[in-house]
Amino acid sequence: MANPVAAPATVLGTTALFFTGSLVMRGAGCTINDLWDRNLDPHVERTRLRPIARRAITPQQALVFLGGQLTTGLAVLLCFPMECFWYATPSLALVTLYPLAKRVTYYPQIVLGFTFSWGAIIGFPAMGVELLANQAALTAAACLYASNIAWTVLYDMIYAHMDIKDDAKAGIKSIALKHEKETKKVLSGLAIVQLGLLSATGVAAGLGPVFFVGSVGGAALTLGTM
Repeated sequence: MANPVAAPATVLGTTALFFTGSLVMRGAGCTINDLWDRNLDPHVERTRLRPIARRAITPQQALVFLGGQLTTGLAVLLCFPMECFWYATPSLALVTLYPLAKRVTYYPQIVLGFTFSWGAIIGFPAMGVELLANQAALTAAACLYASNIAWTVLYDMIYAHMDIKDDAKAGIKSIALKHEKETKKVLSGLAIVQLGLLSATGVAAGLGPVFFVGSVGGAALTLGTM
């Protein structure tokens, strides 16, 4: 795992594809979320001016736009090795179901983490690493995925505090509501978990000082300034 598996140009090209795919599918996730929440968003100050909530566009128009986003996302996905298609497909269920989580659990941020972090898994086959045939790679991918989940829950818990009063009135659940009085403790715990798992990723992959200083150190610096 420590040896390079691709030329720098290939890494840059793959990174560009990931950036494009992430941008498009993040947008698709927002469209799906806005469709599900079109009757909730008008009751929350931060979301009441979203296009569907304020009726600037109809749900039918949003569905057409979503179709374009998903088609573009599929086009990007097909630029990767075919293995990536099979690894990526399950994430569509998470993208679709995440908006429902806030209606049934106080921990929708965990579902969001599962969704947003999926690229940590796809990155390995995208670079020609077969996860099921490489135990070190599988361990590294699992640690990186879990680290990203912790990070997503952490920042979205902070984000959820913006809506905490409106969410309570509208019946929307969030980790911020559930642990409002223990926020700092929960965030600190998540930060420790994130950094620990990110470090474990480097160990499993046999990475060197650049990763630990740049990625782990950079993450620690970011968390320390939040």
